[in-house]
Amino acid sequence: MKKFTLLPLAALMASSLAMAEDIKVFKFSDDGQPTNFDPVQSGTTYTNTVTTAVYDTLYEYKYLKSPYELKPNLAVDMPQVSEDGLTYTIKIKQGVKFVDDPAFTDGKGREVTADDFVYSMKRHFDPKNRSQGAWLWSDKIVGLDDWKANGADYARTVEGLKALDSYTVQIKLTKPFPQLTYTLAMGYSATVPVEAVEKYGRELSVHPVGSGPFKLVSHNSTKTVLEKNTNYRQETFDLVGSGYDEKVHGFTGIDALDGKTLPIVDRVELNWVKQASARWNSFSKGTEIVNTTLQNEQMDEVLASKHPVTLKPEYAERFNFRVNPEAGLVYNVFNFDDEYFGYSDDPKTNAANKALRCAIVKSFDWPQRVSRFYLGIGEAYPGFIVPGTDGFDPNMNSSSIEQDIAGAKKLLKEHGWNKTNLPVLYYPGVANNRNKQFFEQYRGNLTKIGYPKNKIKQKTFATFGDFNKAVKNSKTQIVPMGWGLDYPDAENTLQLFYGPNRSPGSNSSNYNNPEFNKLYEQAAVMQPSPKRTELYKQMNQMVVDDCIGIGGYSRTRIRMWHKNAVMWPQRDVVGNYLKYVDIKS
Repeated sequence: MKKFTLLPLAALMASSLAMAEDIKVFKFSDDGQPTNFDPVQSGTTYTNTVTTAVYDTLYEYKYLKSPYELKPNLAVDMPQVSEDGLTYTIKIKQGVKFVDDPAFTDGKGREVTADDFVYSMKRHFDPKNRSQGAWLWSDKIVGLDDWKANGADYARTVEGLKALDSYTVQIKLTKPFPQLTYTLAMGYSATVPVEAVEKYGRELSVHPVGSGPFKLVSHNSTKTVLEKNTNYRQETFDLVGSGYDEKVHGFTGIDALDGKTLPIVDRVELNWVKQASARWNSFSKGTEIVNTTLQNEQMDEVLASKHPVTLKPEYAERFNFRVNPEAGLVYNVFNFDDEYFGYSDDPKTNAANKALRCAIVKSFDWPQRVSRFYLGIGEAYPGFIVPGTDGFDPNMNSSSIEQDIAGAKKLLKEHGWNKTNLPVLYYPGVANNRNKQFFEQYRGNLTKIGYPKNKIKQKTFATFGDFNKAVKNSKTQIVPMGWGLDYPDAENTLQLFYGPNRSPGSNSSNYNNPEFNKLYEQAAVMQPSPKRTELYKQMNQMVVDDCIGIGGYSRTRIRMWHKNAVMWPQRDVVGNYLKYVDIKS
């Protein structure tokens, strides 16, 4: 991708800023690459990192709080909710302005209003945008799906989505949706001005115009540069309100940020470094990127112990670290649109397809995967509910995550599968060494159950964006994926298998089980309760029994950062954290 620069003035400002002696530059890094900064397409962690930095959402998470807890952002306070749980009224802050941009009259950013939020939500239901986030609110907001069906006319009012006045949003639901406020903290719900959409069209994907703490200066395939939004509303860091705990966070020096105006750094350079060795080299130099996630290649060199995790003295002297389980999971699911994996009206074919799915699941070796690719830290678990969320059952039968070569062979034989009629399998992924190793391990396990090696092929994509596009268009047989929780509720992973969320929505497996759908719809409107927990467990067992895929595993991350970087590494759920970081001179 060619380098994209906003405008000459911004470039000049960047140069002059770089020459200032007191400039604070935070050199962040991550292992992927964002491809689109339009909130309707903010479907990856990498994109969301930038989206929540340049745009405003009504709510955000308390930076340091565990368990996760929401707080107002663009909103004045938490929503006023009617007794029946169907009407949400939200006041937004006055005087908040979009960044200066040629899209506006005289190039001056105007005030953000409730109408901007309404417009931004409607964009998800405009078919021409092919939103990746519409699934969050589909069939939940009164009149919004009808608005889409009737031509997506922006001049037409939606009963359930209104600006009562310039600073008051009202959302009316078709049914209770306890997770609504969580969704209003996601990058998908970011507030976009109509002027920018009309001026830039598709170019909005690389020319975001928001009211967040930063503005985008430039972007290419290896680096995205943000600068402090000098017109950002007055906001200061509240140490206690952020969830600070001296025992947990004391070593970071974050307490020194209390009362500081946000954002704290002047410039953020987001370095997209895919190769683990390249990231480590840049990180260990001490003059380049300031954060990384420890990879297998560096484990023996850096760690003094894995249980518990400690650094060798020479690294402990230079770097801070934290160990945390990810708020999400990695998994492989089958695409039920595929003729060999999906449902069939013919009972015999249907049973054979399920047997094939289950045999592949039984071939998988989780201990081997964890040892080779995840530092040997953490354990796999049955199903797709993440530990720490309501519905996770530590006592669930673990047979679905245990390799069973004999059982797999038996299933294939009983349902007539043999070397001649077994289908060619294409294992997809980005073209890099790690995914090649994933594929080789996957193929090696399948050959143990009698699958012909020449029928197991790798399908590679140049970038994660290309891979994700193929998944969204249901063009892969198998979907090896990681899912970071959008919000801390098991509903967020169970919705991955809800029929109406099929591609290009979040249900990449295109699984459509009427019984599962019914239970999901029943649980989705319920407040937390023992009954809801039981429904969650029932749905989880259902997808395990249906052999929908190989799950799940939550990676244990070892985050490392330079001691001059004042930060608490976050990647999961939180978003909008770049405004809280600092660099000590």
